[in-house]
Amino acid sequence: MADISELTVLKATDQPFAIVHEDEQLLVVSKPAKLLTVPGRHPENKDCLISRVQREWPGATVVHRLDYDTSGIVLLPLSKRALSELSKQFQARTISKQYHAVVAGLVEQDQGEINLPIAADPVNRPLYKICSNGKPSLTYYQVLSRDTASQQSRLLLTPVTGRSHQLRLHLQAIGHPILGDTLYGDDAVIAAADRLLLHAESISFSHPLTGLQQKLKAPVTF
Repeated sequence: MADISELTVLKATDQPFAIVHEDEQLLVVSKPAKLLTVPGRHPENKDCLISRVQREWPGATVVHRLDYDTSGIVLLPLSKRALSELSKQFQARTISKQYHAVVAGLVEQDQGEINLPIAADPVNRPLYKICSNGKPSLTYYQVLSRDTASQQSRLLLTPVTGRSHQLRLHLQAIGHPILGDTLYGDDAVIAAADRLLLHAESISFSHPLTGLQQKLKAPVTF
């Protein structure tokens, strides 16, 4: 067990979550940036998305997560059946998520893929790294716009795999780090935004009760 002095305190934002969809089986919300999805290991990291949600929906559970720094759409099952069905879909990779990101530099190709394996970094925990012995990781990207004045690009990202910090690492690896990335960015990247400019905009899945295909969106706020 880690010494508490080695654990990071992550201050929770006062910004509330927003409800995107609600029915008997499922709650879908938009998580603000700078809020953990589940409680952190440090005792002071108890304020998180699921603890806030459970004040009103005590039966809500977690089937996937977004990083503390990332905003956007999160599925929260409200029944055992929904948890089981959505877990199966995540394991089978039949759930599709798309993210918006603003990155440093002008991305040359209008679209492409980043296929680079990712592994935990044993020297700099809890960070990850691109590593030939890592787990296969694949991201598709599409350029939505380029700003020549600021030398920035806005991208639509579709991760096929769901590795920790995958989008941050993949974009950094091709020379276009996500603005505001305090974990992997240099001083200029960190100073370029007051938050990580990464947002989970949409998610597509089969409804756990009806089986009908759903696509839900949480509007980008940057």
